[in-house]
Amino acid sequence: MKTCPRCESSIDDEARYCVDCGAPQTEAAAEELDEYVQRQAQQVAADSGAAGGGGTDGGSGDGGVAGFVPTEELTDREQLWRRGCYVAGYGTIVVALTLVPQAGAFLLVLGGIAILPPVRRLTAEPLGSPLKREVMAGLYAILALLGAVLLFVL
Repeated sequence: MKTCPRCESSIDDEARYCVDCGAPQTEAAAEELDEYVQRQAQQVAADSGAAGGGGTDGGSGDGGVAGFVPTEELTDREQLWRRGCYVAGYGTIVVALTLVPQAGAFLLVLGGIAILPPVRRLTAEPLGSPLKREVMAGLYAILALLGAVLLFVL
């Protein structure tokens, strides 16, 4: 029996891959693994490109399903919108956490979470496409307004 050079576990002499760590044991196995990884990467890139629509969603600024557009690729207006969403979201969450025992604090936390840009990316997978930023802002406004009303009424 020989040992795996990566994890040093015992493997059969004819083994192409280590059963413990999966490391290829022959040159042919290494080339096969490399080709498989390349095919999988191309398939994932093709699938994410088709699902994302290949661009932005009507100028809303946060890209497609594959993830965010890097900040450097955004226009100044889109960068300002994204930064504003972070400020409003985290600011609302911090204020809500200081008011936790009160009834409206939970709605304020939800509103703060709803406006954060990563939430658009997280909602994109189950919904098939990201919600427009205006929808997220509207959701934030509704939750924040309801939370504020509950804070002042109760």
